[in-house]
Amino acid sequence: MTTINTLELIILIVGALALGIVAGYLIKQSMVTSQRKAQNLKADHILTEAKEKAREIEIEAKDNALKITQKSEDELNRRRSELSREDDRLQKRREELDLRLEKYEERESRLNKRQSSIDKRANEIDKLYEDVLAELQSVSVMTRDEARDVLLAETEKEARADMARIIRQIESEAREKGNTRARELIADAIQRVASERVAEVTTSLVNLPNEEMKGRIVGRNGRNIRAFEQISGVDVIVDDTPESVTVSCFDSVRREVARRSLQRLVLDGRIHPANIEKIVKEENEQMDEDIAEAGEQAAYDAGVAGLHDEVLKKLGRLKFRTSYGQNQLAHAVETAKIASVIAAELGADVEVAKAGALLHDLGKAMDHNTEGTHAQIGAEFAARHGVNARVVNVIASHHHEIDQESVEAVIAEAADAISGARPGARREDLEQYIKRLRALENIANSYQGVDRSYAIQAGREVRIIVKPTEIDDVEANRMAKNIAQQIEETMQYPGQIRVTVIRESRATEYAK
Repeated sequence: MTTINTLELIILIVGALALGIVAGYLIKQSMVTSQRKAQNLKADHILTEAKEKAREIEIEAKDNALKITQKSEDELNRRRSELSREDDRLQKRREELDLRLEKYEERESRLNKRQSSIDKRANEIDKLYEDVLAELQSVSVMTRDEARDVLLAETEKEARADMARIIRQIESEAREKGNTRARELIADAIQRVASERVAEVTTSLVNLPNEEMKGRIVGRNGRNIRAFEQISGVDVIVDDTPESVTVSCFDSVRREVARRSLQRLVLDGRIHPANIEKIVKEENEQMDEDIAEAGEQAAYDAGVAGLHDEVLKKLGRLKFRTSYGQNQLAHAVETAKIASVIAAELGADVEVAKAGALLHDLGKAMDHNTEGTHAQIGAEFAARHGVNARVVNVIASHHHEIDQESVEAVIAEAADAISGARPGARREDLEQYIKRLRALENIANSYQGVDRSYAIQAGREVRIIVKPTEIDDVEANRMAKNIAQQIEETMQYPGQIRVTVIRESRATEYAK
């Protein structure tokens, strides 16, 4: 019995162990399965997150690519537009050049035909000259050399007559040693009045901070620009010039007021009709003060006292007037100082000369509604406001529209000419300058026997080189006189132009 119980106990123990082993194995398998499931879930979660992040990155990349593509397309369209505009400009320029080339070719053709006609006519004239010369030699007893001697004698007689006339003219104008004394006076006046003057050219260009400001100046449906033009009385030109607009008006004072007003509006940024009217009104008032101050300062600088306030205001308007680039107010002050020096040296009335020279261009400050020459209307305005009658005569006669009644009038006229003819005082634009140089050279080249000619010193001198075999010394002098006379009759220019004819002959041999 005991043996049976022991065996059963062993069997139970073995069974229990087997059951425990099986249970442990099952529990372990269950734990492994749970861990695998957890790991699979974690892996699926990580994979899901990775897919979501990849999808977000893909969407963001597509957005960026779309933005880059859109930006590239915009830039490409802008470049295409610029290239199209540039191509239009080039095409227009090409058409202009073609048209100009056609005109040049047509002109060259006409010149060739004219040259042929001239050559033909020259040959006929040469033949006619030979026939006439032969006939003259046959009719007269003189040979060609004898006739040439007679002609030279007559030319010399005519030249001596011209010299005598010039000498008499100089003697009557300057009397005893007047020419030398006048040069000394002018040189002394220029040296003593050698003040540095910069010509103030009233600009009509207003710079803008950016291109957007043009749209604000124009306003919705052009409201702002119409209001500005109506209030200020000028034209505002908005073109393709980058970051700038142009103010256009014949009245220089009105244009200056508009320029200042537009600059203030740009700086202020509030561009609308009410603010435009306010600023233009303020600038008009400020301009009146500036004009009055400029007139008083000019009278003070010139040393002229006792002028009426209206005369000073009208004089101040000359600050915004120019003539060939020379500021009219600075020119008036400079003329007054030069006249003062010359009058003091000659013993004339210095105060009358100064006042007349300062106010000689007063009429240029009048507007277009006043009829008459600037000398006439300036004299009338000065007379109405109590200016001395001798000074009024200086103003009215400085262009010889009436007789000069005093030596002070002559002095003021000379000072005006000195101030205007000073090198650098006046200037012309490039186109007029080139036209004047070409006109001078064309006049010189039109004479027979001219080899070449050069306009130098800004068109104040023309030098002509002639062929020595065709032009002798007597003919060279006559040519200089004829060219100077033709320039006086056909051209307009400030100051004077010097004509120099150069005749040079050379003999060259070699020692061997």
